[in-house]
Amino acid sequence: MKIGNFDVKISIVAIAVFVFFTIFLLIASVFSPVVRSQLIFLIPVLFMLLVIPVALNHMSRSQYAGVEPIYEAEAKTVRVKLINENMIGKPVRIEGVVERVYFQFLNRPQYLVADRSGAISVKMFTTPGEDIKVNDVVEVLGMVIHRYIISGDPVINCVAIRKIKPSGKNP
Repeated sequence: MKIGNFDVKISIVAIAVFVFFTIFLLIASVFSPVVRSQLIFLIPVLFMLLVIPVALNHMSRSQYAGVEPIYEAEAKTVRVKLINENMIGKPVRIEGVVERVYFQFLNRPQYLVADRSGAISVKMFTTPGEDIKVNDVVEVLGMVIHRYIISGDPVINCVAIRKIKPSGKNP
């Protein structure tokens, strides 16, 4: 679904919650006159289970789009092998091949991106602008963070990920 400039997606989990509570509400309204009398309030609440995730996804996408030009200007292109603890909090740009994609069904994808020097986990806390699959050659803009809140190996908090054409090859 397109809202403004962004293609907003709703996660499978949000849809499953909506379906579960819709079925629950239908069953409850058949067996309980109290629930039937409250349907005028319960149906809008049911639809809010879809509207709120869509609104949050849109706000998140617009925030990421707002900081993308800043990262474009400040990020330094680095090889994966050079990313270390000393780079925590610094914006980086890497180019590589997507080896794995995790949690795409939650609209919070995590990618394993590799270049010739190594591989690194790239976490994105919103849906990307384009559909990224395994074996896509991508450019990643983001900030180096700890895997866990204050500890763990360095990973990239992705602000933007986009497909690029492999250099020296025709499409």
